[in-house]
Amino acid sequence: MSQGLATRLQPCGPVRDAEAAARLHERLAEAAEAEGWRATLDAAWGALLPVFAASPYLAGLARRWPDRLRRTLDSDPEARLAEILAAMEALTGAPDEAKAPLRHLKAELHLLTALCDLGGVWDLDQVTGALSRFADAAARAALRILADDWRRRGRLISAPDDPRGPVPGLFVLAMGKGGAFELNYSSDIDLSLFYEPEVLEAALSEGVEMQGFVNRLAQGLTALLSERTADGYVFRVDLRLRPDPSSTPPAVAAPMALAYYESVGQNWERAAFIKARVCAGDAAEGAGFLKALVPYIWRRSLDYQAVLDIQSIKKQIHVHKTGEGLEAAGANLKLGRGGIREIEFYVQTQQLILGGRNRALRSPRTLEALDALTRAGHVSPEARDELRAAYVELRALEHRAQMLADEQTHLLPVDPERRADVAALAGQGDLAAFDAGIERLLVRVNARYGELFEGGEDLSSPYGSLVFTGVENDPGTLETLARMGFSEPASVSDTIRSWHHGRIQATRTARGRELFTRLAPQLLTAVAKTGAPDAAFRRFAVFFAGLSAGVQVQALFLNQPKLFELVVEVMAFAPRLARMLGRRPQALDGVLDARFLTDLDTDSGVVAQLLAEAAAASDFEEAMNVVRRQHREQVFRIGMHTITGRAGPEEAGRANTDLADACMRALAPAALKEAERLGGALDGAAAVVALGKAGSREMSAGSDLDLMTVYAAPPEAASAGRGWSAETFYGRFTQRFIAALSAHTAEGGLYEVDMRLRPTGSKGPVSVRLETLRAYYAEEADTWEFMALTRARVVWASDEAFGAEVTAALEEALRRPRDAAQTAGEVRAMRDLMERERAAKGFWDLKLSAGAQVDAEFVGQYRQLMAGAAGRPLTVSTLEALKDDPVLADSWRMHQQLSQLTACAFEDKNDPDEEPPGFQQRLAAAVGAPDFDTLKAQLIHLRLRARRAFDSVLPPISDGN
Repeated sequence: MSQGLATRLQPCGPVRDAEAAARLHERLAEAAEAEGWRATLDAAWGALLPVFAASPYLAGLARRWPDRLRRTLDSDPEARLAEILAAMEALTGAPDEAKAPLRHLKAELHLLTALCDLGGVWDLDQVTGALSRFADAAARAALRILADDWRRRGRLISAPDDPRGPVPGLFVLAMGKGGAFELNYSSDIDLSLFYEPEVLEAALSEGVEMQGFVNRLAQGLTALLSERTADGYVFRVDLRLRPDPSSTPPAVAAPMALAYYESVGQNWERAAFIKARVCAGDAAEGAGFLKALVPYIWRRSLDYQAVLDIQSIKKQIHVHKTGEGLEAAGANLKLGRGGIREIEFYVQTQQLILGGRNRALRSPRTLEALDALTRAGHVSPEARDELRAAYVELRALEHRAQMLADEQTHLLPVDPERRADVAALAGQGDLAAFDAGIERLLVRVNARYGELFEGGEDLSSPYGSLVFTGVENDPGTLETLARMGFSEPASVSDTIRSWHHGRIQATRTARGRELFTRLAPQLLTAVAKTGAPDAAFRRFAVFFAGLSAGVQVQALFLNQPKLFELVVEVMAFAPRLARMLGRRPQALDGVLDARFLTDLDTDSGVVAQLLAEAAAASDFEEAMNVVRRQHREQVFRIGMHTITGRAGPEEAGRANTDLADACMRALAPAALKEAERLGGALDGAAAVVALGKAGSREMSAGSDLDLMTVYAAPPEAASAGRGWSAETFYGRFTQRFIAALSAHTAEGGLYEVDMRLRPTGSKGPVSVRLETLRAYYAEEADTWEFMALTRARVVWASDEAFGAEVTAALEEALRRPRDAAQTAGEVRAMRDLMERERAAKGFWDLKLSAGAQVDAEFVGQYRQLMAGAAGRPLTVSTLEALKDDPVLADSWRMHQQLSQLTACAFEDKNDPDEEPPGFQQRLAAAVGAPDFDTLKAQLIHLRLRARRAFDSVLPPISDGN
C-alpha cells in the first residue's frame, strides 16, 4: 500500500521566516481542525515549514486553498499526478468556462511538484516529467475545447471523436524543454502549430478561409493558456519556434514549413528539432512531418564548412580562461557563463555533427544524449559525470529561484535576502558558502564548455558573447553590444538575426549564412573599434542588404580582415563612400581586383583598360555605362586610399584628376562619333580644355569639371550629312560630351560640368572657335579670367597637332605684358569682393576662410600671371606656383589634405566638431597633429600667418586707391 505524501516529505533546509510560517500554520491548523486532517498537517509540518518560510508563492497556494494542500498531502504523489492529468483530459465546455478549472489544476500541479521536489520525494527527471506531461495535457485540452467551440459555430464539420484529432490535419509540436520532457518549474511552453492543407480543408465548412481559421485557433489556444485571470495562468505560450516567426502566421502550412527548413533553415533550428515531438492534434500528420524533417535534422554527410557552422553555435559564447566575473549574485543559471545553455550546446552541437551517422546519439533528452556521446567515445566519462552533476544542480537551483514567486526567471537574486531564500530551498543556510559553491559550479561548466571544439576561429568577441541563435535576443549578447557602444543593442541583434534567417540576398544561400556566421563577430568588433558603432553599423546594413550575392564579398572580407576593417572604417567615417556602396554595392567589385591596394601614383593599367573598353563599346550609351562602371570602382578605391591615409593630398588630387582625364579621353571620342552619326562628318578638329581643380590636377571626391571645348574648321565647312555649320557641329559635340559626363544612366553619373569659364561665359556659343579664343584673351578678358587660365590644360584633342596649337594659344594669352602693381591690386580687389559676397561659412570652411585655400590660390595665380609676363616657366600646380611663398604653400597643403578627407567622407558641407572622435582623430593624424584640439590650434595659427603672407604679396587696397 502506497504512503501519502505527508509521511515521505523531508525538510529541504533551514527556516528563513519563522514568524510568517507560524502565521500560515495557525490558519492551516484552523482549517485542518475543521476538516479533520490536523494529524496529516502535523506530520508534514516539519518539512513544510522551511518551504513556506522561503517561498511566498507556495505559501500563498496553501493559504488560499487548504483543501488542495490536504489532497496533496494525503495522496500518493504518483496517484495524485494521475488524477490531475485525468481531470485535465476530461475538461469540456466553452473556452471561457474552462479558464478557471485549467488554472486550478495548474495550481494543484505546482503545489504537488514543488513539495515532491523540495521534500526529496521526486528526482529531477520525475519533476520535469510531471510538468511536461501536464503541459501536454493542457495543450490537448485547449485544442479540444476550442475545436468544440468552432464545431458549435458550424465552422468545423469533423466529428468530435475523429481519430485524427480535434482538428484533422492540424498538429501541435512541443519544442524545447517541453519536447524533451524537461520543462522547468515556471517555464513557458514552446509550441509550434502546423497543418496539412488538404486534410484540414475537408474538415472545414464551405467558405471558411483556412489560414484565417488556423490563425484564430492558434491565437485562441495562446489566450486560453496564457491569459492571467484572478486564478492565475496555465502556461505562457511561445509560438516563435515556427519558421521565421516575424514574417509567418502563428500556424504554418506543413509544405511551406518543409520548404523553409530545406532552403534557409539554420543549425540552431536543426538543434531545436532534436527535441520536437507531437503533443496534441493530428498525431499521424505530425509524425509524417517530423519524418520528412529527419534528413534536414540528421545529415549523414557534412562538409567542412557545415561542421564549422554547427561549431559556431558553441563558439559564439565567450569562454573565459578564469572564473573572473562569475558571481552568484545575479547569475543567469540558464544563459550565463557556466549555465544550463552551455551544457545543452555542448551536447546538441555534437549531436548535430555525429547524429546523422549514429542513431544512438539522437536522444532529445540532454542527459541521455550525454550518456550516449560517452558510450560512443566522444565525451570522456569524467566530463560526462561532471556535466551531469552540474546540470542536475543548475536545474534544481533554477526551479528554486522560480518557486519564490512563480516567475519565469533564470537569475539568482541580486538581493542577498532573496538569494538566501533560494539557498534555504536548496538546503544551504550559509549564504557565503552557497555563493562560493555556485561560483565554483559555474567555473567548472564554463571550463568544460571551453574544451569543446578547442582551437580554430573564435566567434565571440573580446567584448563578450555574441549569440544570435533562437527566436529572442540573448541577454548576454545585448550586454556585449551595449559594451561595444551601440545605443540600441536590441535593434542591432534583431538585424543580425534577420540576416541569419536569410532575409537578404547575401545570406539567402546556406553558404552565405555559413560565411556570415563567421563574419558577424568580426563585423561587430570592427564596428565597435571605430568609436562610431551606430553610424557604421547602419551604413553597413544598407550596403550589405543591397548585395545581389554575398558569398564572394563575405569570403573576401574573411580572407582579408585588414581590408574588411578599412571598409568598416569607411562606414563609420565616410558617409559619402558608405552611401556609394549602399546605392551601388558593385563599387566593391574593384576590391576583388589585385590592383585595389596599388599606390595611386603607380600605373595600374586601369586607365588603359577604361579607354580600351570604351573604344570597344558598340554605341554611345554603352560607352557611357562602361566608363561609369570603371569610374565607380576607382572613385571608391581612391576614397579608401585617401580616408585611410594611404594617399596624401597631392597623390589623391592627381589620382582623382587622372580618373577624370581618363573619363574625358574615353567619352570625348564617343561624343564626337555620336555627333558624326547624327549630323555627318566635318573637316575640323576639337579639343577639351580643363580649368579649375581639374586643370591644376588637384581634384577631390565630388569635384565639378570646369571645362571648355575649342575647335577649328574651314570658314565654310559643313557636316557631310545634315549640312551643319562648324559652330553647330561642335556645339552638338559639346552637348553630347557634357551629357556623357553628367547624365545619370542605369550605372549612375560621373561629374557635374561647368562651362562658364569659357570666353563669353554662358551667353556665348557652347564651343569656342580657336580664333575667337585668341581674340578674346587678347582684347576683352578681365584679370580674373586670366587667373582662371593659369590652371588651363588640354585634356583631349581629336588631332594631336591641334591639341598642341590650343596649348600654345593658352600660353600665349598668359604671356602678355602686365603691370605687377596693377595686377596685384586687381587680384586683391577680387578677393575682397569675394569675402564680402561669399563669406566663409564657419571655422571649417577650408576654402574661403582667411588664410585658407583661396588666399593661397590667388597668390599662386598672381605669381603665374607675373611669371608669364616675365617669360618664366609656367605651371598649373598650386604648390609649384607657391614655391617662393612657403607659408602659403604650407597652408594650402594642410587645407587640401583636410579637404580631400572631408570630400571623401561627406557629400555636403560638414562640421568636424560634430563628428565622432574617431573621425576627428583621423583628421588630426592626416596633418601630423597629435589630437583634434591641437589640429584646430594649428589651423588658427597657420591661417593667421598665411593671411599675413597673403597681405604681403597682395597688399590691402587703401581708401581712394
